[in-house]
Amino acid sequence: MQRVTLRLPEQQIKMIDMLVDYGEFPSASEAIRTAIRDLIDQRSVKLAGRIELLGKVQEQAKHADSFLRLKGEEQ
Repeated sequence: MQRVTLRLPEQQIKMIDMLVDYGEFPSASEAIRTAIRDLIDQRSVKLAGRIELLGKVQEQAKHADSFLRLKGEEQ
C-alpha cells in the first residue's frame, strides 16, 4: 500500500475522529480508505452510465447518417 499525504479541514478531521471513537472504523486511515472506495464506486457507476449513453448516441448517429445517405440516394 502506498502512502498519500493530504490536508483536510479541521471539521472533517473531527468528524473522522468521532466515527473512529464511536467504533464505526478502527482508524482514521480506514475511514478515509472507505470514503475513497465509496467515491470511486459511485463515480464508476456514473461514468459507466455516461459511457453507455455515449455508445447509444454514437449508434443513433450512425443510423441517422445511414438514413440521410439513403434519403439522398432516393432523390
